[in-house]
Amino acid sequence: MTSDTSVPTGEPAADPAAPITTSTFVGTASGNDDPPAPIRGLRRLMAWILPANIGIYLIWGALPGILLPQQITVLFGKEDQVANLTIVATIGAFAAMVAQPIAGQISDRTRSRFGRRAPWILIGALAGGLSLVGLAFANTLIGVTIAWTLVQISYNFAQGPLTAVMPDRVPLKRRGTFAAFMGIGLMVGALGGTIVGALFFNSIAVGYVFFAVFALLMLSLFVVMNPDYPSTKLEREPFTFVEFLKTFWVNPVAHPDFFWAFTGRLLLYTGYFAVTGFQLFLLTNYFHVAHPEQVIPILGLLSLVGILVSTIVAGPLSDRFGRRKPFVFASAAVVSLAFLLPWIWPDITAWVIMTVISGFGFGMFQAVDTALMSEVLPSAKSFAKDLGVVNIAATLPQTLAPGVAGAIVLTLGYAALFPIGIVLGILGALAVWPIKATR
Repeated sequence: MTSDTSVPTGEPAADPAAPITTSTFVGTASGNDDPPAPIRGLRRLMAWILPANIGIYLIWGALPGILLPQQITVLFGKEDQVANLTIVATIGAFAAMVAQPIAGQISDRTRSRFGRRAPWILIGALAGGLSLVGLAFANTLIGVTIAWTLVQISYNFAQGPLTAVMPDRVPLKRRGTFAAFMGIGLMVGALGGTIVGALFFNSIAVGYVFFAVFALLMLSLFVVMNPDYPSTKLEREPFTFVEFLKTFWVNPVAHPDFFWAFTGRLLLYTGYFAVTGFQLFLLTNYFHVAHPEQVIPILGLLSLVGILVSTIVAGPLSDRFGRRKPFVFASAAVVSLAFLLPWIWPDITAWVIMTVISGFGFGMFQAVDTALMSEVLPSAKSFAKDLGVVNIAATLPQTLAPGVAGAIVLTLGYAALFPIGIVLGILGALAVWPIKATR
């Protein structure tokens, strides 16, 4: 295997043999400590973060919104499908909320010749694959709940360290572009998951095995093609249980920018995925589509077009202008306008139009939000832990969306999803306004 040490023009190559210390990493809270150079091929890192993210987010796109609801409907019937999905999704989502910060704490403190992140990316991918196989054979509500919870924990153990690659190894001025690549991988995976998941609508077990193998392959290739620095010479950070519990509390006084960025992402993601993540039951029970598995792939492609266009444009533009907030505000406005359509006009045509417009708006947000988050992290010593907290705001809404949406539907009906999604999206954009570290 040849070594790729290509770097952007004008940036010196890093010495892979140089000893690594905490100061090697970015002090993102102040923005003063940029990496001395791109580490082991920034271009290659950008190229491989795409399939790695796709590998994980295919699962988040296919399972919570399509295969898991369908499995629950097949096993337990339509009468209690919303209530059963709400139970399973809620328990699994809270497991994910706890798992990613724990994974971050562990990977931040891992000392090995393979680096801090690589071992946990691989372990999470392997354990997640085995959990998916278990989910394929589960035939009771308790069995489905346990298997889905293990899937959540395992893939979050891979996803947390994977996300930490950006602040570990990408210079500040390149993060908008790198975040766009991550965003493309995320959204291609999430929406591609709905498309591929629909293909396994009547072969759920086969679908689970497919996603398990694909994720393991993509994440393994990422680790092999982008070897991390050995972390054996890194000083060990002390660990206390009290400090770990503080992981789940974003202190608005000590780190106000981090708090507001976290809150903004949590609200905007929850609003978006509470609507789009409940697509299967909306199509069958609200728009009365007879064969949703035939419609979902088309909707996924339409949404993907909107997201790709806005992501490709918004990320580099935010780097060029040095501004993130305007793109967040614009994205919330576009998504809110899109959600108005099926609320006012409850027809499948309105849902199709909404899919394209909301995809464009959400892609704009996704392109710049990851870069924004990386610029407000409290500590360079605990990127994965801090990003684990950040990713709660991203992965929790996606995996909890069926539960949140189910609770809304059981209480207020399907139509209530749209105004609640609009309000949450607008509040999420407004939460970004007080951030001082970025414009």
